[in-house]
Amino acid sequence: MKVFVIVLSWNSKDYISKCLDSLQKLVGKPEIVVVDNASTDSSAAFIKKNYPKLKLNRNDKNLGYAEGNNVGITYALDHGADFVWIVNPDVTVAPDSLFALLKAAEKYPRAGIFTSKIYFAPGFEFHQERYSKKEQGKVIWSAGGLIDWANLITTHRGVDEVDIGQYNTDSLTDFATGATIFIRRKVFDQIGLIDPKYYLYYEENDFCQRAKKAGWLIMYIADASAWHSNAQATGIGSSLQDYYITRNRLLFGLRHASPHTQLALLKESVKLIFTGRPWQRRGILDFYLMNLGKGSYVTN
Repeated sequence: MKVFVIVLSWNSKDYISKCLDSLQKLVGKPEIVVVDNASTDSSAAFIKKNYPKLKLNRNDKNLGYAEGNNVGITYALDHGADFVWIVNPDVTVAPDSLFALLKAAEKYPRAGIFTSKIYFAPGFEFHQERYSKKEQGKVIWSAGGLIDWANLITTHRGVDEVDIGQYNTDSLTDFATGATIFIRRKVFDQIGLIDPKYYLYYEENDFCQRAKKAGWLIMYIADASAWHSNAQATGIGSSLQDYYITRNRLLFGLRHASPHTQLALLKESVKLIFTGRPWQRRGILDFYLMNLGKGSYVTN
């Protein structure tokens, strides 16, 4: 089986080494492709110098998560990939995680998308004061994705829980987080690439729902472990998140939710126009103007 790992980098010079070092230790030795999304911190030069054996693609501009990863995915598919594994640059993986994912792909032939048991990287927990030093690195960030379709709220199963084996069984899951998402080639062949209209946020969930509608299952694989240094690039609670999450939640909901939830979303969006934070309001406006992709967000 031919596996390509895609790492999309944007100004990740200070932390991408941990990710790439962990990928180079994987059992199975996949081909690693780094796509630099027009970084301005010398990331591309750093990667080229320190990881000369890795394939490096440089984008002329920041294409966002969706289209940026599509560059790497297209390269992988053009070079015969049987599986594509997207791993964010703020994620490290266990050496045997690829073996676990490939084993799962053989065990669950109807599954097209797989996600790992993902922990917070030590020191990146939401509530660090809750945990002892011994528990750090064992605090769950995601054991699969859950969707409350009535309210269109997505959550990660097990978040903030210390792992004591409560999620040690493979299971179906509503979606796979884009932090680490393992995908069969056949899924891309059937439904296409990640939709660039999203640019950032909700794009991997949209991809998962499209795959489910095409008949594929999405699986959480307990033996595949990863650690996430959460939101290194975008910042938790930032104006960037306000804009893209607000806009793209509407796009996602009106594509995939029930009519009742869609109506509630539209009512909520009208309220946010008057009461939301500045970039939430802009996100709502851009949705109605169909100003998608990068949209009108600019860094402060």
